[in-house]
Amino acid sequence: MAEEKTEKGALLVISGFSGVGKGTVIRKLMSAHPDYAFSVSATTRPPRPGEVHGKDYFFVDRDTFEQWVKEDRFLEYARFFEKAYGTLKDHVEDLRNQGKTVILDIEVEGARNVMKACPDAVSVYIIPPSAAELRRRIEGRGTETPEQIRARMEKALAEADIVPEYRHLVVNDSAEEAADEIHGLLHSRKKTRVPRRRALEMTRQIQSDLRKFLQEDENCDKIN
Repeated sequence: MAEEKTEKGALLVISGFSGVGKGTVIRKLMSAHPDYAFSVSATTRPPRPGEVHGKDYFFVDRDTFEQWVKEDRFLEYARFFEKAYGTLKDHVEDLRNQGKTVILDIEVEGARNVMKACPDAVSVYIIPPSAAELRRRIEGRGTETPEQIRARMEKALAEADIVPEYRHLVVNDSAEEAADEIHGLLHSRKKTRVPRRRALEMTRQIQSDLRKFLQEDENCDKIN
């Protein structure tokens, strides 16, 4: 009797403004659906306490990483000062061939490269309900300095221009509902809760409000 062939899994690219709650959405998505798998990236940074090679990251030295770049083994990669990160093609394909829906949690530049290399990838950008809510979530962590909060908002301001390049825009007003929505987009061909046109309008408003917040903070700094 012929062995039944496993249907190839989907490739899901997820990006979002820093502080939007993307990690929480992904965790809820994976806990609710065991057929999802998180792509493990390769990195040149040393492991932190408790991190496991092959589970959290593939930890490699810089020479190995650069050799893999030359061998075209990455779907996408990026260098940040002394550290480098990359998504391995073989790792992603192995998971997809097992029937897993592979989640890539990556920045916009890496997402662009993946979308170009893999036209079948489903791209999702997660946005907050408003700029005020995004700021509240960033500040609510209690771990950010005023300079770091400003840097995150500046990054979100710049990224807003790239949001329209994603196939789907999902508003994270509830992490559980956002996760259900993403799953529905992949498997049920459902529409987003917020129509794309409205989500783009929200993104433009968020960008405008972030610009105002940053200007207000700058004015306060000058006064103080």
